[in-house]
Amino acid sequence: MLLTVSGLPGSGTTTVSRILSEYYNIRLVSAGEVFRALAREKNMSLEEFGSLAENDPSIDSMIDERQKEIATSENNIILEGRLAGHMAEMAFRIWIKAPMEVRVERIAKRESMDFDQVFNETKIREASESLRYRDFYGIDINDLSIYDIVVDSKNWIPREIADILILAIDSYNESD
Repeated sequence: MLLTVSGLPGSGTTTVSRILSEYYNIRLVSAGEVFRALAREKNMSLEEFGSLAENDPSIDSMIDERQKEIATSENNIILEGRLAGHMAEMAFRIWIKAPMEVRVERIAKRESMDFDQVFNETKIREASESLRYRDFYGIDINDLSIYDIVVDSKNWIPREIADILILAIDSYNESD
């Protein structure tokens, strides 16, 4: 089983991916965690590291190549990250979405930060990522047509979203 879970910051991809990983007892590889770890290693904020990545394609390439490598070398795995669905074409591809205000509220709570500050940082980060994805890969992050299922997380808790996805995944796997 190869699954990808993608979505914008604060949509719930990491939490839902962890639940799915536990449910199916398969490994989870998160591009966001790799990106955050690299930012920490360089003593940079996510915004600063994102700006650096705009001018240094090797950062995105390294993360994406790791995911591609894993997607082709391992069978039972979940790849979580904004471009994961583009990196693993043979996977069951999931996009989790939520309105900007909902996502920012989640991030602010998680990071114990001010809503307005997170809102501004998130806008900048998402614009930076959108630019990089378009310029480096020719990917329009807003085009959701490649995904097998798109779920809006604003009205459900992560466990409920995972339950919806488990039904979809199991149905998909039964039809193969």
